[in-house]
Amino acid sequence: MAKKEKFYVVWQGKRPGIYMTWDDCKASITGYKGAQYKSFPTFAEAKKAYNGNYDDYKSSKKAPKVVDKALLERIGQPNYDSIAVDAASSGNPGIMEYRGVDTRSKKQIFHQGPFKQGTNNVGEFLALVHGLAFLKKNKSNRIIYSDSRIAIGWVRKKKCGTKLTQNAKNRDVFELVQRAEKWLRENDYNTPIVKWETKVWGEIPADFGRK
Repeated sequence: MAKKEKFYVVWQGKRPGIYMTWDDCKASITGYKGAQYKSFPTFAEAKKAYNGNYDDYKSSKKAPKVVDKALLERIGQPNYDSIAVDAASSGNPGIMEYRGVDTRSKKQIFHQGPFKQGTNNVGEFLALVHGLAFLKKNKSNRIIYSDSRIAIGWVRKKKCGTKLTQNAKNRDVFELVQRAEKWLRENDYNTPIVKWETKVWGEIPADFGRK
């Protein structure tokens, strides 16, 4: 089966534009702080997006319709007195970044990356620990949401279970992982870590919108 073609829009990068290959897109955004980019299935969609505003596309995925009302009644609505964290990785491994936002307003609280090489799970782990440290530093009693069961499990074990091998490209990511693990070992926290129920509530507010 032929590989599905994609077109990559870079709104903010070393060379903004529309790219036919991921390698060309990657070259434009690697090392550029605050890079804005997303893939599209057709050139027409990519051209329309490039001539538009990144903010209109970064979270363009619509929340799924709730088909199980009983499930919604059982789970209830999200606690908006919280923060939500998420990560995005273009490839596995690939360019990775993570962030935390206010759940209600979606206002960005912190953001790290993009890093040259990482995985989505590692980014989710780092985002969670960053969020825990942020809430503790600010003496906040808010809860924290993550849509990654894997990352939640790693945090509870105080150990990042990635199988990614350390190399020159991801040295900075592994340094952050080591700092995160050290913080978990040396700090107590009362912040509840809660799984974001994507099937009921839609994409987590911290989602990068590039799926």
